Amino acid sequence: MPEGDTVWLACKRLDAALSGDVLTRSDFRVPQLATADLVGRRMLSTTPRGKHILMRVEGGLTLHSHLRMDGSWHLHRPGVRWTGGPEHQIRVILCTEGWDAVGYRLHDLALVETDREDELVGHLGPDVLDPSGFDADEAVRRITEYPDRAIGEALLDQRNLAGVGNLYKAETLFIERLSPWLLVDDVPDLPSVVATAARLIDRNKDHWSQSTTGDPGRERQHYVFERGGKPCRRCGSPIATAMQGTPPYARITYWCLQCQPGPHPEPLPQKRPRAGGGAYDRRVRRSGA
Repeated sequence: MPEGDTVWLACKRLDAALSGDVLTRSDFRVPQLATADLVGRRMLSTTPRGKHILMRVEGGLTLHSHLRMDGSWHLHRPGVRWTGGPEHQIRVILCTEGWDAVGYRLHDLALVETDREDELVGHLGPDVLDPSGFDADEAVRRITEYPDRAIGEALLDQRNLAGVGNLYKAETLFIERLSPWLLVDDVPDLPSVVATAARLIDRNKDHWSQSTTGDPGRERQHYVFERGGKPCRRCGSPIATAMQGTPPYARITYWCLQCQPGPHPEPLPQKRPRAGGGAYDRRVRRSGA
């Protein structure tokens, strides 16, 4: 699932391309919105809220979408062939004179009155990329409400802080030298954990590459994420993996047994490591520009 920085950048691209222009076509290919028509309305803004995308339209309407694991928005110049996938995977088409915005495999689509956005995103915790400022104290307060929860699960809970995904969870806890299964109540410096997660996401929000090591080179971007079985960059021990969380929300977790001591389950047997680092790049692609 894309992290908050990927969604932030996707919204930035969509906002720059569409905002201020009038829609010349709107095509919704989901049953609940099949009769909706936004033609003639001006696009006002595209804004992220954690991992949620809010596209505000003239007339007091907001189109909500979520990328989840496989969704993406693609931007194309008019007349350029769309390349985001087969046509049957298109969920939304929004066109202006200058751009075609095509949404593939989008989830949680809803068209609501703008003053009712909170019905869709009001449950979220503080957004780590909130332009008005990230409320780290509130995020810490929410996490500490459940002291017997594993810190890895707490960081992924969007009700605590919005925008952190599996990549930044793993990298944050490696930097902080904490086992993902350490209980919240046993974390020695929770504000530091929250600050590290927010800093890593903010540092990557302006580009598709998601480097937590400071090195954007292939195979060098991450400390532990997607590096199962490979040597730890600190101590050389093999990076361990295990599933964390309750299905269907369980996620594979990466950590170093030596650098992140503490409670943990039996690590999974290591398969041949999958090549590549950033798995979520280019959620909004542009062609014909």
